Amino acid sequence: MTTPDHVLVVDDDAEIRSLLREYLQKNGYRVTAVADGKGLWAALDAGRVDIVVLDLMLPGDDGLTLCRNLRARSSEVPVIMLTARGEETDRIVGLEMGADDYLAKPFNPRELLARVKSILRRSRALPVNLQPEEARAIRFAGWTLDLGARTLLTPEGVVVALSGTEYKLLRIFLAHPNRVLNRDQLIDLMLSRDASPFDRSIDVQVSRLRQRLGEGAKEPAIIKTVRGAGYALSVPVVVEK
Repeated sequence: MTTPDHVLVVDDDAEIRSLLREYLQKNGYRVTAVADGKGLWAALDAGRVDIVVLDLMLPGDDGLTLCRNLRARSSEVPVIMLTARGEETDRIVGLEMGADDYLAKPFNPRELLARVKSILRRSRALPVNLQPEEARAIRFAGWTLDLGARTLLTPEGVVVALSGTEYKLLRIFLAHPNRVLNRDQLIDLMLSRDASPFDRSIDVQVSRLRQRLGEGAKEPAIIKTVRGAGYALSVPVVVEK
C-alpha cells in the first residue's frame, strides 16, 4: 500500500489550518498543521515531509525567513507560500527565497490542491541524477555545484552565492545539457504553476546566472542563446555520486 504524501501546513490562523487539514485529508493526503516556525521545525525533525504550505505572515519568524532557512537545510522539499499580499514584488521575493509557488489569500482550496499535485508531480519528474541520494555534486566547465551544501564553486574553489531562483535555474540547465530550453519550458521546470513572476523576467534570471558564472551576454560559453528558440547549456556535465 502506498504511503500518502505528507503535507505540512504552517499558518497562524486556526480556521485555515482546520480547513486545509480536513480538505487535504479528504483528498488522500496526510496533513500536519502547525501555527509557527517552532512547529515547522518540530514537524520536519519528526519525519518525512513531502511539501510545505507556508503562510507569509507568522508570529516570530515570518514565512520568508522560514523559507530561506528551510532552503539552507534542504533544497528538495517544495514550498507553496500563502499570503494576503498579492503584489508581484512580494511574489518575486518569496520565489527568490526558494518558494516553488505562491498563492494569495483568499484562495479556493481546490486551487491549492491542484498546485500541490502539480508541484509534487513535477518535482518527482526531475532526472534521477539530480536526486540528493544519487548525486553529491555536478561539475561543468571547471565549476562545481555542491548539491548537499547548495553552493557553487568557481574553478579556483571560491564559493559563489546563488539565490533560490538562480540555484533552481542552474540545476535545470545541468539536468538538460546540450538541449535547447525555451522560456515556457524553463518556467514550467521552475515548478511554478503561476508563471507571472517568471514570464517577464526569465531572461533577466538567465543573465544573472551568467554573471555568477563570469560570463558576458555577448559571447557566453556555458549557457548559450539559441536565437528564436531559447537557451542551452553547451558544456559537458559530470555527476559525482
